[in-house]
Amino acid sequence: MTRGTLTTFSIANDVAKYFAIIPAAFATTYPVLNALNIMKLSTPESAILSAVIFNALIIIVLIPLALKGVKYRPVSAVQLLRRHLLIYGVGGLIAPFLGIKLVDMLITAIGWI
Repeated sequence: MTRGTLTTFSIANDVAKYFAIIPAAFATTYPVLNALNIMKLSTPESAILSAVIFNALIIIVLIPLALKGVKYRPVSAVQLLRRHLLIYGVGGLIAPFLGIKLVDMLITAIGWI
């Protein structure tokens, strides 16, 4: 159960990181990819640094969940999948978009990039 929830969150989390890293990595070579910068991150450098910092922070947050585990509930597989997709899938999409943007704003404000 825990492995499934962490995998669901991780896959959803990766989607947001790709929206930060891919436009940043190729923006100078392929300017049309700037359209994928939907988070409006400051610079390509800050986008990549923000994604790396957020990833490091989220791993620290997920360690207690991995160690504690997800509580077993006797429900059907369909109900369990729905619940995990709603909590960990949607949460895995929303949290990184917000987190990466906040880290980008912070590192830009303190002048790291």
